[in-house]
Parts: sequence; C-alpha cells; structure tokens
Amino acid sequence: MSDATFSIEVVSPERLVYSGRAVSVTAPGTEGYFEFLAGHLPMVAALRAGEMVIRLGGGRTVLMAVEGGFFEVTDNKVIVLVDDAELPEEIDIDRARAAFERARKSLEDLDNHDLDRELARAALARAEARLKVATDPRAKA
Repeated sequence: MSDATFSIEVVSPERLVYSGRAVSVTAPGTEGYFEFLAGHLPMVAALRAGEMVIRLGGGRTVLMAVEGGFFEVTDNKVIVLVDDAELPEEIDIDRARAAFERARKSLEDLDNHDLDRELARAALARAEARLKVATDPRAKA
C-alpha cells in the first residue's frame, strides 16, 4: 500500500467527528462498500448505515458507525457529511444490542409490503454497524 495520504473530515450536523490525514478509507456506499486512496479522481457518493474504516498508516485505524450521508472527494481531500456518526468509545454496547434486537423483532413482525419494514431495516443496519464498531478489536488499538 502506498504511503501517500489525503486530508479527511467527517462531519455530522452536531459536530466535527474526525479530522486528519489518512492512507485510505472504506465507506458504506448505497451500492456496497468502497475504498478511497490518495490521488483518486473527484467523486461524490451516497452513504448508507454501516462501518467506516479510516486507515492512518502504521497499522492505526479509526473506526466509526455512520448513519448515511455523502462522501465527497476533491483535490485529494475527503469530506464525509453524515446524518450521525459514533466512534467505538461513544457506543454503549448494551444499548446497541437492545436496539439490534428491537429492530430485528420489529422486522420479523412486519408485512413484506409495509412501509415500516424499510424503517425497521434501516434501524437494523444502524444497530448492526454500531455493534460491529463497538466490538471490533481494532477499536482497542
């Protein structure tokens, strides 16, 4: 992997979640996960709920659960505008597990054509991302 870095900022409506330099970032796009490396052409991508992994180099990573938004690349700078984002240390694992179980149960109880089913799927994806980030061993590094 190259040692080339780029600037990245992750911003939610409430705060600047992360700002720094990175070697790569993997993000949950609406069509699946994608990875960005330094020198990429300009782009904009929509994000869905999932785990975002920012690699800083030297084996260091920053993990976060994101709740959707947009990922923009211009001039070797990444700006990620998210509806919400949580770092591992900000996630209460017991609450995340409870939210996951509620969302899973809700999804099981709904009809296939029910609009609430999409909301339950989104809640399940958010809860799953929060659990993955909170329990990922890289978060302890």
